[in-house]
Amino acid sequence: MAHSDNGFFGQFGGKYVAEVMRRPLDELESAFKDAMADKAFLEELATIQRDYIGRETPLLFAKTATEILGGAQIYIKLEGLANTGAHKINNSIGQCLLAKIMGKKRIIAETGAGQHGVATAAACAKLGLDCTVYMGEVDVRRQQPNVAAMEMYGAKVHAVTSGSRTLKDAVNEAMRDWAANIDTTHYVLGSAVGPAPFPDIVREFQSVIGKEVKKQAAERKLDVAAMIACCGGGSNSIGFFAPFIDEKSPRLIAVEAGGIGPNPGENASRMTGNASKDGIMQGYKSRFLLDDDGQALSTRSISAGLDYCGIGPQLAALGKNGRIEFTSALDSEALEAVKFFAKNEGVLFALESAHAGAAAIKLAPTLPKDKAIIVNMSGRGDKDIFITCPVFRPAEWKQFLVSELDRLNDGKDIHDAEIMGRE
Repeated sequence: MAHSDNGFFGQFGGKYVAEVMRRPLDELESAFKDAMADKAFLEELATIQRDYIGRETPLLFAKTATEILGGAQIYIKLEGLANTGAHKINNSIGQCLLAKIMGKKRIIAETGAGQHGVATAAACAKLGLDCTVYMGEVDVRRQQPNVAAMEMYGAKVHAVTSGSRTLKDAVNEAMRDWAANIDTTHYVLGSAVGPAPFPDIVREFQSVIGKEVKKQAAERKLDVAAMIACCGGGSNSIGFFAPFIDEKSPRLIAVEAGGIGPNPGENASRMTGNASKDGIMQGYKSRFLLDDDGQALSTRSISAGLDYCGIGPQLAALGKNGRIEFTSALDSEALEAVKFFAKNEGVLFALESAHAGAAAIKLAPTLPKDKAIIVNMSGRGDKDIFITCPVFRPAEWKQFLVSELDRLNDGKDIHDAEIMGRE
């Protein structure tokens, strides 16, 4: 099940859209298939991946963490070292390059944690495309560093105030924009969700992660027992797992957001939670957190990138047939994983990626020392300082914010900056 069958992965997937959207989706699918068979496109993409993204990213042996935990050797795929700080740039560059071939001059995107928005804004700046990013108002507030970065790259950021004001609503607004501007605009969907062909497109552009891991593990002659990735919509996990899907090993483990507890509204666990149902939403069939009326439930996670109410259809199918094992990590466990890997390996996980780190901390001691587990650090944690600092060092953080507010109210530094800018 490495690819869809006419847009479906078993019972999940499809293209459940209004008639007006079928033509642009069909055109996109045709252009994507042509590009994947075009040597010139693939060579240009490979050059950008090497020179701009910084591929291949390292596979780090977490020696100290392995010694502390005992059991299996822990390796970390450092996607956080990719340009813009996360795996999202792999897909953004691929889709923006595809859009240029299709003659589209305007790009729109949705974003949750902000990493996909930053990646798409950067890709558009690099390739000379106009960029608009839709982001839930809640996420705009808690991810201001990423909002600032998007605007630095020249993107227009729209704070979405409808619904729960998070990722689901940002997707809805982006889809409305695309429907109204299909002749000039391409929608760079950031996760392996949505109507066909998006799940195939996102997986393909993200599969560079898994292909590198497979090569790197073979070079080191690792006996890989398990691969672990966090899972929201699923772009990093499906790309990480892609080359191994049709093989019997290693174990593929996807870690959802356990939030603060098991009750509806306390987490974003679509495959492991108790409120998940099969449903059709935002153009595709998959597993969603739904109420009895089929409406999306509220979700909760300390990580903005994992609080989506649905999951990619290929991941749902692979979970159903048992190829992917699903588990979850609580907010508190993700925070502990951030501290553990920062202190012992000098690696600062994004809160999303730290869910995978938390699962690795639990799994490693249960496996033999001659086995390896590989964790996808899908992004680095710089973006999360406004969430993690109030938890890890609340008094100091409050003092910093108060002093910054005083400084801004004083206005002197702003005046000095304006003078420097004119110079």
